[in-house]
Amino acid sequence: MQSISVQQLRERSNTPLIDVREADEFALGHVPGAVNIPMSSIGGRLDELPEGPFDVICQVGGRSGRVVEALESRGYDATNVDGGTGEWIAAGYSTEN
Repeated sequence: MQSISVQQLRERSNTPLIDVREADEFALGHVPGAVNIPMSSIGGRLDELPEGPFDVICQVGGRSGRVVEALESRGYDATNVDGGTGEWIAAGYSTEN
């Protein structure tokens, strides 16, 4: 499974970011530009995923890691963000609500 740190995520510019946390978690604060497709509903929303490479984030990296593994098995070029939104915030990076 491919993974990157929150520091590497911050340096990316044109890679779409999918946040797989539930909508209420997402609403409390997320990485700027992230699109919310909760893990609980992603199976029925595969048509909303970007074409080409994209990153997947959750709160700490567990859910996003499972999603990346499942998507990779379906041929998607997905990368997990280690540490997730929690580590993004702990690093002092800004969030959107």
